[in-house]
Amino acid sequence: MHFIKEKLFSNKISLKKIMLYSYLFLIFLMIIPAIYSILLLNIHVRKYDKIISNVSSANDINLIAKEEIPGELWDIVCGRKDFAKGRQYHLLATISTGINEMKSNILDSTSQEKLEVAARTCITLSKNIQKLEEQMKNGSTVKQNEAFLDDIRTITILFSEIMQDFIMTEIRIANETNNSIKKSSIRLTILHFIFVLFSIFVALSSFISVSSNINSSLLDMENFSNQIAEGNLLARTTEPDFIELKPLARNMNKMASQIDLLIKKNIEEEKNFQKAEMKALQAQITPHFLYNTFDTILWLAEEGKTDDVVKITKAFSDFLRISLSRGHEWITVSQEVEHITNYLTIQKIRYADILNYKIMVNPEILEFKMIKLVLQPLVENAIYHGIKNKRGRGYLLVYGDFADEQKKSIRFTVKDDGAGFTEERLLQVQKELTEGSDNSEKLNSVYGLYNVHKKLKLYYGENTQGIEIVSNKGNGASISFTIPCLKD
Repeated sequence: MHFIKEKLFSNKISLKKIMLYSYLFLIFLMIIPAIYSILLLNIHVRKYDKIISNVSSANDINLIAKEEIPGELWDIVCGRKDFAKGRQYHLLATISTGINEMKSNILDSTSQEKLEVAARTCITLSKNIQKLEEQMKNGSTVKQNEAFLDDIRTITILFSEIMQDFIMTEIRIANETNNSIKKSSIRLTILHFIFVLFSIFVALSSFISVSSNINSSLLDMENFSNQIAEGNLLARTTEPDFIELKPLARNMNKMASQIDLLIKKNIEEEKNFQKAEMKALQAQITPHFLYNTFDTILWLAEEGKTDDVVKITKAFSDFLRISLSRGHEWITVSQEVEHITNYLTIQKIRYADILNYKIMVNPEILEFKMIKLVLQPLVENAIYHGIKNKRGRGYLLVYGDFADEQKKSIRFTVKDDGAGFTEERLLQVQKELTEGSDNSEKLNSVYGLYNVHKKLKLYYGENTQGIEIVSNKGNGASISFTIPCLKD
């Protein structure tokens, strides 16, 4: 050793230089995996950025095609806006531009094909809008324009489904990229281990520290990617200490957040759309009843029947109060029963010669909560399509009680002895309630029933079967539905 030291010093090579050369050698060895890591991370980050950008753009385009274009055309068909002042062509241009931008970011052939199909669908949508414009210029009727608008809505729904398939394809590609990251992480770990074997004699402590941090970060991201693959979109990975890995962790978190947000947003928008549609259906029934009630009050006043005027006015006031319910969708069974009582009071005054009725409701169910305004359309249907089509006086029964011995559900029945349904008509009505109808005029005859059936399925889901009808021609009809007992 003394000879070596003496030789080293004689050659003027200091320990500091030896250490420097050793560390320079270690730095050189570490540059290789660092460059590999940076290049790999940048590749995946750019790929993730493109995927997230495509998913976000596809969702925005989907919303434009699904909501804004039909809404714009509906305003035009309704006469609220002139065709030349509508934004439909601007919205189509936005969709086309978005699709072209996404094409430039697409690397997968399946996604490319879906965008090609979406582009062709967009062209078809544009042609149909142009045909609608030509049709309106040629003096078409509102009914013809509405029918053509239904075709356009069908195309927008098809376009929406294509974009949803595209989004799912991009998510699959993201998952494949994630698997590639895991494999690359394993290779990177092995590479680090090899370099550690070369440099262990000069940097053992540093190796342990760095290796521990790297393994911890990679394990955290691997666990995170496994949770995402299993469907836990609320999982998040912590940002590692290494700057090179932070963009990957941030983008992985951003991707999970965006996917979770898009899924929740689509579900919420679908629910809101259906609820808005139900409110629109309900609102279309109200004016007809209002006009008839006001006419009745008018001729009662002209006949000098003051007591009947007071009675029907009070019933009408209470009817409107419960109908509005300060915007609440849920009321007690007691309030719903009071609502149909007021309605029948009004109708009894109008149809005194042909209408008798009785309401039988178990007092034990009165404090349970239910969705409002589902009994009145059934009663109205029984009067207008049952009793009024029968010769002589008709009888109507509204019945409510527990549906089971455990008292976990409630069953309501509206029964009349009116004209009833033929077997063929009953099958047709049941089909229209379940599937709707392509011909809106056919649906008008069961509009109230359709409204109630759809409303029950929307708010109670699998907890109700919706409307059930039992009827024979000339022997009246019995319409029932069952709902769960709810206190809150």
